[in-house]
Amino acid sequence: MSTIRFSALAGSAIVAAFALSACESVMTGSAPKSHELSAAATPAKEVPAKSGNGQSFAFVNYNEGTRALTWKVYYTGLSGPATAAHFHGPADKNGNAGVALNLVASGAPASPITGSATLTPAQAADLLAGKWYVNIHTQANPSGEVRGQVGMDAW
Repeated sequence: MSTIRFSALAGSAIVAAFALSACESVMTGSAPKSHELSAAATPAKEVPAKSGNGQSFAFVNYNEGTRALTWKVYYTGLSGPATAAHFHGPADKNGNAGVALNLVASGAPASPITGSATLTPAQAADLLAGKWYVNIHTQANPSGEVRGQVGMDAW
């Protein structure tokens, strides 16, 4: 019986040690912070606004420690096949900007679009400041058919 109590006590001590270690890394800032971001893109958010039934939803993760950005972007209802897809920035929701990062290396992007990249410190700062947007382009709308600002509360 005492062996069972000792094992349970030892197990509890190990769990507590891991929990304290995790708390310490958070409190000291030693653990890199991960940001879950998103974008909801529509024609009305294009600058200038467009009409149409297209929509896109982007799920984005950014890791501060590695500066790694990953994404998964879904789209539907476009006027035709997507011809290009990018992150643009820096710009707020009322402005336009050049391409910051291609969502696909080459060719027409198929939904869902997945990818990853390592950001520069300047790109990371703009992304976290809400100055990047997702833009899906079509032949009918070469400057962009659907657009959505990337942020914490994009929905």
